[in-house]
Amino acid sequence: MSVLTSPRGKVEVVHCRRTESQDVYCIKSLIRKFTCKLFGKLNIIYLLEKANLAVTLCNDKEEIMAQATFLDYPNWNVAKQDDWVSVFRELDSDIPCTPLNTLFMHLFVAVDEYSVGCCKEILRTVYKAVPELHFIFLIVPSYMSLGSTLITVFDQVGNIPCLTYEEDFAVHMCHRHSHYPQLHVRKARVEDHDDLMPIFMRYDTILKETYGEYFLAELIEAQDEENHAVVCEVEGTAVGFMSVCSRVNMQLLHECFDLGPFHGLCFPHPDDVLESPQDLSVRRSQDAELRSSSQGSQKIVEELQEPVSPDTMENIQGNIAREAASEEALTAVHSGNVSEPEDIEKLSDISTGYAQYHHVSSRSLASLILPEEPVHFRPIYRGASAAFCIQLFCIDEKYEARSLDFMNFVFSLFSDKNFCVISLPHLTPEFFLIQNFVKMVPFNTCTLEQDLYVFHRAGLLKSIDIRFATLLDTPGVENLVSTLMLNKSILEDLDHYNKARKDPDIEYIRSHYNIEDFIYFSHHQREEHGHMHHFALNPIFRHYTKFFLKEILRLGFKSCLYYRVYPKSREGKFQNPYAHSLTSALHYLVPVRPRRQIVYPLEKLGINAPSKAVSKDPEERKV
Repeated sequence: MSVLTSPRGKVEVVHCRRTESQDVYCIKSLIRKFTCKLFGKLNIIYLLEKANLAVTLCNDKEEIMAQATFLDYPNWNVAKQDDWVSVFRELDSDIPCTPLNTLFMHLFVAVDEYSVGCCKEILRTVYKAVPELHFIFLIVPSYMSLGSTLITVFDQVGNIPCLTYEEDFAVHMCHRHSHYPQLHVRKARVEDHDDLMPIFMRYDTILKETYGEYFLAELIEAQDEENHAVVCEVEGTAVGFMSVCSRVNMQLLHECFDLGPFHGLCFPHPDDVLESPQDLSVRRSQDAELRSSSQGSQKIVEELQEPVSPDTMENIQGNIAREAASEEALTAVHSGNVSEPEDIEKLSDISTGYAQYHHVSSRSLASLILPEEPVHFRPIYRGASAAFCIQLFCIDEKYEARSLDFMNFVFSLFSDKNFCVISLPHLTPEFFLIQNFVKMVPFNTCTLEQDLYVFHRAGLLKSIDIRFATLLDTPGVENLVSTLMLNKSILEDLDHYNKARKDPDIEYIRSHYNIEDFIYFSHHQREEHGHMHHFALNPIFRHYTKFFLKEILRLGFKSCLYYRVYPKSREGKFQNPYAHSLTSALHYLVPVRPRRQIVYPLEKLGINAPSKAVSKDPEERKV
């Protein structure tokens, strides 16, 4: 909730929410002639259907005060939807705009009396909702002024020509730092104690009751090479705190969680045991042929060919367990709700195991469709730990959306570490920082009453380039999906795409599923519907899943993506060539109910039978 005051002294309590279809009538009532001159004549329903983000500002009576619509490409046809970055780089090379950090305002309307306050509140909300966003561009005809409202938040950066007719358009920009800036992060000082304690006490008093009134000051004073305390500040006042430690109980984590996708959170070592003896013996002849040219490689092959008995494996794992037992415990962490001291101590006492994230985030559909195989072998990692842990974390809820600002700084404190881990009690709600981490899958033998989350240093990269796949990408894709169960299906479909580049028929999907419960079908062209067969993403970049999907839509000129899930009752369907692999992006899609179907007597109807485009699965028509 925020309070807006008009020039005449009137006060309105307002809040922002996502725009809904029933808002259209009120939005139209706020459109003026000046609005049409700035943004052009718009079909509001069509615009909302295609928008990346649409925000409505309401007062406490739920009356609409303002609305803004944002897309990920420019309006007025000044650049192609899939190639606007080069145009804006030429305009001003000092503005590092990318598809990840940029949006374009395609519409803004507001009640005249409160328009300036409404505009600033919407922009603040947008920057808060999209942490990666740094630039919002506004493009208007060059002969038009912005008016008394938009000129307060946008600055002109240049002019660009239209692609379809001879007219220049002015480009204006609004920067994040004016509305919801990044937080300044620094090492904590004892003087920060008084600013931070009210934030801690707002959530929990257990730490104070257990460790005394000045536990935070003592923690800050105890900093050394292995333990660091950092704060984020706003105008000189500390508003968030994080304590990190380089001592992590790797034995405990290996026993409890499947850390295979992250190489056990350790650096690679020549003596790592990553495959079971059975798997190695199957491949030993292939290894011998590939490596016979090198004496050193031959020695490795000979070692791999030696049979390893179950007793030997047990002894090896026992030795590793004893070596890791000397390491310090991973300390439990907190953000918002401080974890209890008892949980912190348990991490050094409980023994546990290893697991795997490759197929989907959380166990989604794999466990429903594919029978689970008992896993007896667990990798052994002999390399040094590559992880540090967050011990304590708390931030003022007003700035929670900028929690990730801590990560760049804490990784700089541990230049030799690649992973940051945090453990939380099972029932802890996923606060904003954790939403950027990967939740690890525990073993079914795990007795640790904690969930483990992992973040890789590479997850801080902002220079992500998404483009169409080519034949040259095939080796990289093979490597990415090599551990997936349906990697062969993925590679076959990639090859099919490179040759045909076609999507299945949308008519079947429309006739068999109630997609019109979610979209206005008439506002989407046939070629704007896409069928998602596979989605394989390196778990390091899981928090960019939504961005990946957004770029698929933008670059492919799509407005809808569909992914079909075959029911378990259709035996063998999942293994068929036309069944698709599971996707780790399912949580960003909405389930659509199937339509009840008429069973047609096709032979009797003859030429009057419905088209195969609506009666037969397009995948089955290929077979």
